[in-house]
Amino acid sequence: MKIGLVSPYDYAYPGGVMAHIYHLKHGLENSGHQVKIVAPLSGPPPDYSSNPGLIPLGKSVPVPTGGSTARISLSVWLQPKVKELLNQEGFDVIHLHEPLAPIIPLLVLHLSQSVNVGTFHAFHGSSKTYFLSKYFLRKWHNKLDGRIAVSQPALDFVNKHFPGTYEVIPNGIDFNRFANPKRKIEDYQDGKLNILFVGRMEKRKGLKYLLGAYAKFKWEHPNSRLIVVGPGNPEPDCYRLIAERNIEDVVFVGGVSSEDLPRYYQTADIFCSPATSGESFGIVLLEAMASGKPIIASNIEGYSSVMSNGYEGLLVPPKDEDALTEALLNLAKDPSLRETLGTNGLLKAPNYDWSVITEKILDYYDLSYKNKFGNGNIT
Repeated sequence: MKIGLVSPYDYAYPGGVMAHIYHLKHGLENSGHQVKIVAPLSGPPPDYSSNPGLIPLGKSVPVPTGGSTARISLSVWLQPKVKELLNQEGFDVIHLHEPLAPIIPLLVLHLSQSVNVGTFHAFHGSSKTYFLSKYFLRKWHNKLDGRIAVSQPALDFVNKHFPGTYEVIPNGIDFNRFANPKRKIEDYQDGKLNILFVGRMEKRKGLKYLLGAYAKFKWEHPNSRLIVVGPGNPEPDCYRLIAERNIEDVVFVGGVSSEDLPRYYQTADIFCSPATSGESFGIVLLEAMASGKPIIASNIEGYSSVMSNGYEGLLVPPKDEDALTEALLNLAKDPSLRETLGTNGLLKAPNYDWSVITEKILDYYDLSYKNKFGNGNIT
């Protein structure tokens, strides 16, 4: 089967959707299918995408959205190239990620004669964009033969303005990459308790609340360290907090390679993700679970759909420094609880391995083919 994976987002910039597409491509190829990725590209791809099968289509511009920045192409002049590409490739299935986002998914949907499947990733708590554009976008939504949401919050978000039948198929992880013992980062093997944060340096990731909590935690647990991993620059409030409260042992690592990322999880004693909103899922939570690490995370919809409070970790109210501090102290003083939570996560994480998720998606391709043609199985 020939499958096209379409993204509105610039493939040169790492992010959850791009990582999803990359791993899905490999899962589908491991199942014997031919797969191409179609996405805008305005620079060298990140290390995880240095593989054949990428069809670059146009450049991108940064557009603020949901507390983040989406780099998408807005050029309607790509239509002739899209038409030529579809004719040349002859995809059996076109799988569009954020299918209603401008502009490449809309152009592909407009011209596609293939089985069209859309995956909706976003959850921003507010659906102004969909509300303002739902009448314009409805005809493209109706061209989808199958609709996937990565979580129940993502489904609820899109279903408000585009009611329909959706299948929840979650994001996946490469379980073995995180679960197999990795060499820890030697610089941090000095007896200090290591707290790990992984995420882009965006306001909605809530790093400043973790810094505030860590400042309080540090008074009671001085033999500790906060390791911050992720691309971008921390917001000014983060530096202000560090200076005002004289917070020591905060290490800003920056972005790391996909090869080194599991080593940081293995180095951690506690993983903390204090995101404030806008998370449809929790890939970083799954990575921590696969690494056998206890988690402290904000009790937001995207995260509570992945983990249970008191089982794989502790859920705390978002933007609550005191609750974060208390959770950190509880885990710091109770190694057996950390081990129990980590073990529970390690048992759950294999359910999200890409081999499992890929099979669910392939089954859904068959269902979408029946929705379009009525019977039989896809090629």
